Amino acid sequence: MFQKDKKYILDGGSGQTLLEMGLETTGDLWSAQALIDSKYHSLVLKMHQDFINAGSEVIVTSNFSVRKRMFAKHNLLDHFEEGLTYAGKIAQKAKKESNKNIIVAGSLPNQGNTYSPIQFETDKTIYDNFLEICIILNDYIDIFYLDVLSSIKEIKLGLEATKNFNKQTLVGVHLRYDARLPSGETLHEVFNVIKDYNCCGIISACVSPEIVELSLQDLQKQKLPYGYKMNLFKDMPTNNKKTFSKEGFDGDNKYEYADPVELLGSRAYEYNEDKFKNFVIKTLKDNVSLIGGCCEIKPRHINKLKNIF
Repeated sequence: MFQKDKKYILDGGSGQTLLEMGLETTGDLWSAQALIDSKYHSLVLKMHQDFINAGSEVIVTSNFSVRKRMFAKHNLLDHFEEGLTYAGKIAQKAKKESNKNIIVAGSLPNQGNTYSPIQFETDKTIYDNFLEICIILNDYIDIFYLDVLSSIKEIKLGLEATKNFNKQTLVGVHLRYDARLPSGETLHEVFNVIKDYNCCGIISACVSPEIVELSLQDLQKQKLPYGYKMNLFKDMPTNNKKTFSKEGFDGDNKYEYADPVELLGSRAYEYNEDKFKNFVIKTLKDNVSLIGGCCEIKPRHINKLKNIF
């Protein structure tokens, strides 16, 4: 899917962008609210369009918060398929209306707590959840995207779910302070697993600029296209050893909340659009080819990347 020796600009964080655009969410439904409430569909479309107009060549469907465990908590399981379907349809509409060669990546999000390797379901249930997402999104997307996964077990279950579809998969691995997965496993262990599947690339997903830089040292040691989707949260539970060892991984849902910035803070003011651009330019020496953002990275950040390659 990704051409050799070509660099691709990915999008940024859909949830945070939608909140900035005016999305009002219920509890921790976050961006899922915009998919199950039809009055926000035009907002989701504009969000994708804004990223495309800013220069994104790869956009991710906005269903990161459409997870069965979360929908069950809100008594919304009857809307699960609806939320996924609209995520695919709206992303595909944005692609078609752009008249550009956009790649739509179907989000297969972490099935436990975000940023945590802890699982509350059996392997079969996790696999079945991934498979259901694949089936629903398949007609609307070009590739699958393992979206911020935190353990090799979950990565493998996701890849097993995608393997019977005629599509490649981009692997988005969340990493902690030392560029290991939150499970403690290494990127090299990930490489050994994904080589047996139809993967088109691997990125460090929803991590700080500092962790991006650490991860590139390892990502260069494998053959797939690689890069990152960087976040600008201030106090991520995986950002440093002290925080990681004390909180966020005890099985609760502390890191699922109405507005992540209220808990995690934001570096968006200190890490403005020009600093983001300069960071990207700095990483080009590491031969990255997949470059984008996650939480707190908006279309205005992506717009700064035009004409730097």
